[in-house]
Amino acid sequence: MPAASPQGPDEECLLLVHVRKVVGQVTYRVCGECADGVITEVVLDEPFRACGLGTRAVSHLRARYPELTWRTTLDTRLTRDLMHRLRIPRAGAAGMCSHVRPPAASAASAASAGHRQA
Repeated sequence: MPAASPQGPDEECLLLVHVRKVVGQVTYRVCGECADGVITEVVLDEPFRACGLGTRAVSHLRARYPELTWRTTLDTRLTRDLMHRLRIPRAGAAGMCSHVRPPAASAASAASAGHRQA
């Protein structure tokens, strides 16, 4: 079962555990309405970066949510290589559905909508 993410209320977090120790996490958002999954963060401890753990974690998400089309907002070297190998495209802010926008963008849209209504 995914854990709630400290990043925001709409994000979920898949913890990566090795010998009862958390060695990484994948943070993501899921939108059932749009059938989209967006990976927003991948963190792996240094010793586990070249052993396939990131690939296994993303594969687990694909198996858990087979009906979703996965994309990512990440562009670091580690995550860019991982997402390229797994053929997960990069999603720009405009490419994300309105249900999985980052919390800061959602708050800004709500604030500007509030100003327009007033």
